[in-house]
Amino acid sequence: MRRSILTVLGLSLTLATGAAAQEAAPAFEPASTVAENLRQHRALPDPADEVWWTETGEAMAWRNRNLHQVVPTVNVYREGPVSTLAVRPMPAIAGYTVDTPAGEMTFDAYLHGEHSTTMGIVILHRGDIVFERYPRMQPYEKPIWWSVTKVLPATLVAILEHRGLVDTTQPVDRYVPALKGSDFEGVTVRNVLDMASGVDCPDGDYSDRSTCYYQFEATLGDAVRSEKTPDDPYTMLSTLNVGRWAEQGKGFDYSGTNTFVAGWLVEEVTGMPFQDALSREVWTRIGAEADASIYANRYGIPLTSGGLLARPRDMARFGLLFTPSYAKVSSERIVPEEHVELLLHGGRPELLENARYGGRLPGVRHNVYQWDLVFDNNDVYKGGWAGQGLLVNPERDVVAVWVGYTAADSDPATYPLLPRVRAVLDGVFGGAENAGR
Repeated sequence: MRRSILTVLGLSLTLATGAAAQEAAPAFEPASTVAENLRQHRALPDPADEVWWTETGEAMAWRNRNLHQVVPTVNVYREGPVSTLAVRPMPAIAGYTVDTPAGEMTFDAYLHGEHSTTMGIVILHRGDIVFERYPRMQPYEKPIWWSVTKVLPATLVAILEHRGLVDTTQPVDRYVPALKGSDFEGVTVRNVLDMASGVDCPDGDYSDRSTCYYQFEATLGDAVRSEKTPDDPYTMLSTLNVGRWAEQGKGFDYSGTNTFVAGWLVEEVTGMPFQDALSREVWTRIGAEADASIYANRYGIPLTSGGLLARPRDMARFGLLFTPSYAKVSSERIVPEEHVELLLHGGRPELLENARYGGRLPGVRHNVYQWDLVFDNNDVYKGGWAGQGLLVNPERDVVAVWVGYTAADSDPATYPLLPRVRAVLDGVFGGAENAGR
């Protein structure tokens, strides 16, 4: 009888404790449903015929937020206490008027409206969150950042350069001996970083699966493989023999092969996989909220040219490393001050002026170290092809990060966020009285 009573009392206590815990649990909004996940997985194409990223609209939005369900990834680890980012809302940002296809409206209304495909955006000033919205995702999700990822290998090279472990004036094959005999032999590390290798393997056209770049993507499992596709990107690039479209250092030509070579250099110098080097040098040191990961669809090789999956707040923390407020996330200066100065003033305008496709835009000084554009007002920008962005302005002590997707049957340029973000930031922080405050 005593055992029975204790059992009943214990059960009652458990039920009461469980009910109390349930009532006290913080609100958690699921990002999807079981039915939605099943529907999206069933809609994925056969990878032998087509790749998952070619579809736009609702499917792309789900895949961009849930890539970890679709393909293998490798971990980028966090460590230690989370660095607290104070929240200091600035209504001037939300209420700033921007031009849209539907006419002028507030920035906040635009982000939540039909003419935006932005899933999430975070803006920091002096290390504080002054604007944060998630119109099409949950804050805890880890969407893909696509080509914004490219600045990560470049930043690690800059860190190694600061330690005297890399000399960017030297040929890249000094650090990656396997590249001897390939088209990258003799190309300086700096020209690799600045997309000025001259190697004839341009990104952009995916309609022809026989092109150099498509085959490079296929070696990473990011495009459809054929019987002629090299086994892996290391093998392909170490034997690359496509020639050069221009002499190295003479013109800009966007290609993720340059990014992969930079990441390969990091692996050779540190003696570890790229994701572990990123963990050691950055992610474990910024008080990140969560582990990140990198798309690695074949042999666990990370897509360093476009595969980072991370929370927006953590990408904002990374952006802080390039500003005077780096101490909000790290007690040490991870990104050297001289590297920030190089980004702002050490680029080569002639590279964009002699670009293979297009040229230097008005108001743009240069590209540098995998960053796409450095503007005259010191905005330093790296974009991703389907609505992602990282913008830092060290002088204004501002960071802005955002993620999105491509709307159905449209080019991502139809819904450009960059010019609107820059207009808002220039309007709110552009005055001399605001600079650096």
